[in-house]
Amino acid sequence: MILGYDGCVRAREFDETSFFRAIAACGARALLIGRRALVVLGLPVLTADYDFWLHPEDIERFNGAVAPFELVPTHAPDDARRRGRYAVENDEHVDLLVARAVTTIDGLVVTLEDVWARRQTIQIADGCGLPIPTIDDLIATKRFAARPKDLEDIRMLEVLRGEDPP
Repeated sequence: MILGYDGCVRAREFDETSFFRAIAACGARALLIGRRALVVLGLPVLTADYDFWLHPEDIERFNGAVAPFELVPTHAPDDARRRGRYAVENDEHVDLLVARAVTTIDGLVVTLEDVWARRQTIQIADGCGLPIPTIDDLIATKRFAARPKDLEDIRMLEVLRGEDPP
């Protein structure tokens, strides 16, 4: 937050394309997941934050890339690795899943290495590619928690993939 010329508190300007460019340039194995990935695919969902699945060895690299945006980590890297997640935040909020593998609610083990190998890169601006999971892998990530909104997101992803919803 910043104080405006009129004395009112205002949110900082956030350049999303520069944010994505910085992450891509740092070389971290970071996949945009969650609803923001659905937005990138053109689906009509709302979200207020960013979610990434980040390789545990790349925490410091990621944190360094987002530091110029004044995004502050909620946990030290070793603590984040033990916890399996952390966030970087200021006016913006970025949740980071830090795990080599996650099990879905129906018992499927999804590994970051496999999802990273199959990733797709979406061009969001000139010279700015954003790695996201394939539609099948996004569906799998939505099965990590399978909250009601995740189930709706899965339905939309299945339609996007060309399937008739159940």
